[in-house]
Amino acid sequence: MTVSGIIDTPAAVNSTTTTKTTSTDSVQADQDKFMKLLVTQLQNQDPLNPMDNAAMTSQLAQLSTVTGINKVNATLETLRGDIASTQSATAINLIGKGVLVEGKGIVLNSTTDEDGKSTSSSVFGVDLASDSQSVTIEIKDSAGKTVRTMGMTNAEAGTYPITWDGVMDDKTTVAPAGNYTFSVAASTAGSSLTSTPLQLAAVASVSTGANGVKLNTSLGHFSMSDIKEVL
Repeated sequence: MTVSGIIDTPAAVNSTTTTKTTSTDSVQADQDKFMKLLVTQLQNQDPLNPMDNAAMTSQLAQLSTVTGINKVNATLETLRGDIASTQSATAINLIGKGVLVEGKGIVLNSTTDEDGKSTSSSVFGVDLASDSQSVTIEIKDSAGKTVRTMGMTNAEAGTYPITWDGVMDDKTTVAPAGNYTFSVAASTAGSSLTSTPLQLAAVASVSTGANGVKLNTSLGHFSMSDIKEVL
């Protein structure tokens, strides 16, 4: 099912209610079966050799254990339904927004204002797994030529959105609008560290199904865990 800004709340509530009812019925059914077996055993015991009190106590203890486990399972099922509903609601709020996901692409856009002045802009990002003394970012054109080099020093672990105004390394030339790629390298004391390039994606719609909530973006389908930052 594809959602475009509207979520069918009644259906979501009914689904959760059905899950709770089914889980409760299952627990009650197990209790009824166990008690029926126990009563049948008591009714058919040998009067000259009645059931030992210890055995009966043991069976009642087993009933209590089984009931407790079933109630825990029912609670977990309810929590899973609640989490799924929360994720759906959160995902709906991302429609129309930009998110950073793993990728090396950059789209440089050019706009012209009322005075005829042209400006360029692009957004991308990097994700650092640990604190880094030095971070180097190289932006390349379609031919693989480096047009701009950026850097950060003493950067803490985390996600960093980065903007590029299209200005090239000569500081005077503006790169033409279009598609570019970039690479990122992080290091501390000369040792390479884990760093992940992030590119901007626009969320168009949300899908829900057996595989959970999926964000349908300009770059493809992503799960909520794939989103590093919302812009």
